[in-house]
Amino acid sequence: MNDKNDIITLMNISRQYDSIENEVNKVVLDVLKSGKYIMGENVQQFEKEFAQYSGVKYAISVGNGTDALVIALKAIGIKAGDEVITCAMSFFATSEAISAVGATPVFVDCDKDTYVLNSKEIEERITLKTKAIIPIHLYGQCANMDEINLIAQKFNLKVIEDSAQAAGCEFNGKKAGSMGDIGCFSFFPTKNLGCAGDGGIITTNNEAYARICRGLRVHGSGLDGQFAYHKLNNLDLNQYDIDFDGNQPKYFNFMIGYNSRLDEIQAAILRVKLKYLDEWNKKRKKIAHKYDTMITNKHICLPYVANTNKHIYYVYVIKCDKREQLRKYLADNSITTGIYFPIPLHLQEVYKELGYKIGDMPNAESLSNNSLAIPMFAELTDKEVDYIIDTINKFEV
Repeated sequence: MNDKNDIITLMNISRQYDSIENEVNKVVLDVLKSGKYIMGENVQQFEKEFAQYSGVKYAISVGNGTDALVIALKAIGIKAGDEVITCAMSFFATSEAISAVGATPVFVDCDKDTYVLNSKEIEERITLKTKAIIPIHLYGQCANMDEINLIAQKFNLKVIEDSAQAAGCEFNGKKAGSMGDIGCFSFFPTKNLGCAGDGGIITTNNEAYARICRGLRVHGSGLDGQFAYHKLNNLDLNQYDIDFDGNQPKYFNFMIGYNSRLDEIQAAILRVKLKYLDEWNKKRKKIAHKYDTMITNKHICLPYVANTNKHIYYVYVIKCDKREQLRKYLADNSITTGIYFPIPLHLQEVYKELGYKIGDMPNAESLSNNSLAIPMFAELTDKEVDYIIDTINKFEV
């Protein structure tokens, strides 16, 4: 097919923009003309629409997915000295957020087939310091939330779903972000639901958590900041020190919070894109099915999808023992690839003092060494998909 200069990229957000250009341009210009750029109507409406889409009562938008995790951890009371269990295979933000609130990440290996948190290994990592579990819905596939929630209930732990790669995916018919105590999403531009910059959101069915998150995202101020202070310090919620007659006291701060707000332009763009999310995810699934059934090279291990899951293919990840050779071969044939992720969290230099070593998480380490993401986005053409498949099938070791 391909001219050597006609590169097929791993992701292509420009094509997505081209498909909704008029709608996006209109809402952006409407925001600019309104003069209301922070916490306006689009933010409020997007929060309602995303909550409804996700099947939860509350959605609290924030500046990015990392802030979503940090604020969620603070909202459930995680602090210095606590331990939080999570998967060794994830983007660094997952464990970084745990460390940022002073807690210690405790890593568990990923499942060798689905690559999500291996729920069978969680209990052996639980100590008296363990306060929460953060499962990662990796690559667009949910972790086994039934098993994880049972373990959490047994040991009185909170569950925060890292749904950064999972907008629209489901486990047993329930949307990502609706099954734990709190869900956290990223709207980084390349995500299935991405904005034109940074953005994130927190989902929950717990009103108290929602209020605490709202307070923390604006410097710990206002009535929600006051509520957060009393709630997290186990104080009488009916005995506020300052009575503001129901008004939001913007310049009164009760906690050390964050400046983490989704701005009005990003919310407007996300409102447009949310309408198309299921359609785009269906197109990704169609492309994935073609990969699944037509890539026949014996050197390639294709992704496995649990029958409980509705995968939305944020990335389509294959495995190959000769990954670097395959990656160069594909690059030479104008096909861009990516690695998610080249080093598992337990082996990151910043965590060397935790004492993990090579061999502790064999599945995560194998994935880091052998996995390769091939092009996956809704706007890939049939011609491009056929070319990718044909090129991979011709790969020889």
